[in-house]
Amino acid sequence: MQVFIQTVVNGLTTGCLYALIALGYTMVYGILKLLNFAHGDVYMVGAYIGYFVIQWFGGPTALTIPVPLLLVIMFVLAGGGCGALGVAMERFAYRPLRDAPRIAPLITALGLSFVIENTVLLLFGGFVRSYQTNSFISSSNGIRIGDLHIDTVQILIFVLTGLMCVALKLIVDRTMLGKSMRAVASDREAAEMLGVDVNRTIALTFFIGSAMAGVAGVMSGLAFNQISNTLGFLAGLKAFTAAVVGGIGSIPGAMIGGIFIGLCEAFSQTYVSSQYSDLIVFGILIATMLIRPTGIFSQRTLQKV
Repeated sequence: MQVFIQTVVNGLTTGCLYALIALGYTMVYGILKLLNFAHGDVYMVGAYIGYFVIQWFGGPTALTIPVPLLLVIMFVLAGGGCGALGVAMERFAYRPLRDAPRIAPLITALGLSFVIENTVLLLFGGFVRSYQTNSFISSSNGIRIGDLHIDTVQILIFVLTGLMCVALKLIVDRTMLGKSMRAVASDREAAEMLGVDVNRTIALTFFIGSAMAGVAGVMSGLAFNQISNTLGFLAGLKAFTAAVVGGIGSIPGAMIGGIFIGLCEAFSQTYVSSQYSDLIVFGILIATMLIRPTGIFSQRTLQKV
């Protein structure tokens, strides 16, 4: 029973990361009907920003600062840096292609993914780097009940993911920005005629989605202690699977889809084999596309023919 519960905890940990990345996919798709396949690499950039913050502020030769302050600096810089990267991607890569055939921005997104990945490879090398979190976060802390262990980083991931999801829901439902997002998603031309600044709304959507991916990248480094320039490829595909399963364009769907994929991955690793976990996850993607391609939380619409 304890193995089962520990597997659930581990699945929720990974699922929270997938959920945060999937939210970026679903927000952008909801407004632009664009699949931003470079989004996983934004997550990877966030992990690298967190790594270098640790090197600058948390290393043995650096000025000693309180751990909570170090974490705040990591999350703020990773979120802000990745948010700025997302805005730059939208402005220079996607905005000129808004009226182009939908295949054009899709190919551009794939190209951007390779550009970001190989730029990081060129600047920092392709070897695996360690966050060395034991120097400031002890994995032995946390909650322990018998053999069940929920460490400090897992608790941090659960709390931050919950807070960010609630904050995003409030932004979308109760702010002028959220109203603008919904208006642009519904009818971009009509929203523009009603005075909505479409370019600003889309740019802020990219900023928020990319910032959440950056924070998820830092949490991934803290949880798994290893990063590389290829970190975002598989994580991005699994987060995309989560968005599709939940219903791409649906914010609650992205959250629940991420948790679902994380749990499926954890249970397959524990009770089947880690060699087959990716096969099972992407098998779920194929099954979803065959059975319900609009996802679990999508709304069925009637169309006149």
